[in-house]
Amino acid sequence: MSTILLIFCVLSVITIATAFLTIYSRNPIHSAIYLVICFFSIAGHYLLLNSEFLAIVHIIVYSGAIMILFLFTIMLMNLNKENEVYKPRFTRLGAIVIFCLMCLVLIAILIHSKPIVGEYVTTGEDYQSIKVLGKVLLNEYMVPFEFASILLLVAMIGAVLLSKKEKNNP
Repeated sequence: MSTILLIFCVLSVITIATAFLTIYSRNPIHSAIYLVICFFSIAGHYLLLNSEFLAIVHIIVYSGAIMILFLFTIMLMNLNKENEVYKPRFTRLGAIVIFCLMCLVLIAILIHSKPIVGEYVTTGEDYQSIKVLGKVLLNEYMVPFEFASILLLVAMIGAVLLSKKEKNNP
């Protein structure tokens, strides 16, 4: 077995395990930490695809900024209460069954997939460079880029409003 295949398998196991633990963990802080580990393992997949810039941006944006926002939201809302009502076992069991079925479907797709046979046509343009990526992002994908920024802003405002305590006037 080659080294890259071994690294891919290890990263895949880490990604799937931490994604499962993110959903199944009762403690929201632990879920956030598992999600950070999942994000780092996905960045490892980007590195295996020789996409170093995308891996670094993924680490900075997702593992850094967005997870910090999640942790602040969890801490502001004080979700780590012992009297918190948890989902019944039937609901959790259903989530586990759906997760296992989805894993089986993905494994079946992976096993039955065939490699692409044919000519690989290259244009000679380097899509790894930051200059080309910036041009594509700010020309062709400007509107979705701005929608994503507005969505993050609205989510942050919503988190602040949800965590805001109401004053009781007697």
